[in-house]
Amino acid sequence: MINCVRPQMITIHKQQYQKLSNIYLIGPMGSGKTSLGKQFGNLTGNRFYDSDIEIEKRTGADIPWIFKWEGEEGFRKRETQVIDSLCKFNNIILATGGGCILNEANRRFLSENGIVIYLTVSIETQLKRISRTGKDRPLFFIQHNSKKKLQELNEKRRPLYQSIADFIYQSDHLKPPELSMQILTDIKKFIISL
Repeated sequence: MINCVRPQMITIHKQQYQKLSNIYLIGPMGSGKTSLGKQFGNLTGNRFYDSDIEIEKRTGADIPWIFKWEGEEGFRKRETQVIDSLCKFNNIILATGGGCILNEANRRFLSENGIVIYLTVSIETQLKRISRTGKDRPLFFIQHNSKKKLQELNEKRRPLYQSIADFIYQSDHLKPPELSMQILTDIKKFIISL
């Protein structure tokens, strides 16, 4: 089922919309953005980027180090620089960090330069996924009550994710190959219907 949520998408002329060749994946940590992004890259032949990996490449430091020495504010500045530069490319898939939508500039860069896919996920699934890769998730592990922290983050960020999402998908039960095929099919159907 197509879940197109941004009404302004309807007013975009079909040819203009087809030029929006970038797919941006947003959502909370553990929603599967990186796994899905890699799958999209394989399916479409488009280059895949992960904003956190790009930050690490450009700084020569890992994310926990940046948080430790520059704090969240320093990290968010770097994140905005990376997202701005990547949004200037065409034919890319970009998995963003869970908090990138906190910055208004990032929301604008993403919504104006591609198709934004918001992946939702249950707290239970997030906890399972994050527990496998927790050392790379600085905001998550500095908290004592992880389930409560995830709920707080999701409540705070959900309206921001929704404000720029073109499509919303629940990522709990479908594996990346299935979900990526469903999303690509839905995007094509939507474009054809314009």
